Amino acid sequence: MFFGPILLIVIVAVAIWYFRGGRLPDGGAAVIGGRSSGLAILEERYARGEIDRDEYMKKRQDLAG
Repeated sequence: MFFGPILLIVIVAVAIWYFRGGRLPDGGAAVIGGRSSGLAILEERYARGEIDRDEYMKKRQDLAG
C-alpha cells in the first residue's frame, strides 16, 4: 500500500528528468564524457555551423583556462 505511491513518484520524477533533457538541476554544470558541458555545447554550436573555426578555437582556449 505504501510502495505504490512511492513508485509513482519515482516514475514521474524520472519522466520529468528525461523530458528536460537529462540535465542536472544546477543548469547542467556536469562533466559529460570527461568534458565540461560548456565544451560540449561549444562543439555542438561549431558542428551546427553557428560559429566559425576561429571563434570555436578562441572559445575552446578560454574554456580550457
